[in-house]
Amino acid sequence: MQRHPQLGHNLLKDGKSPYIVMGAEVALTHHERYDGSGYPAGLAAEQIPLSGRIVCLADVFDALISKRPYKDAWHVDEAFANLREESGKMFDPEIVEAFCSAKDEVLEIVERLAD
Repeated sequence: MQRHPQLGHNLLKDGKSPYIVMGAEVALTHHERYDGSGYPAGLAAEQIPLSGRIVCLADVFDALISKRPYKDAWHVDEAFANLREESGKMFDPEIVEAFCSAKDEVLEIVERLAD
């Protein structure tokens, strides 16, 4: 499991498109934590590229509200509460604030994707 960031990065890093190159950056950094306790490099705060900090939050939010074979989906209010609890630990506080301030728009997207 902890090898997939590096594997994804290796697959994408030589892409010709800036979007593919950014995808490599995201793949490598989306499991880093704002407090430095993540992986694979233990980066902290602004050492983590903005793209990785954003996708980290989006990835966790999606995982929380999605039903999985090993867990039920969380209610979106519980998921938003978890993001706030992890602000400054797992997530960049500014990104948490921006995401939570767009709650209505996020809920519209969640509902649209559920249809």
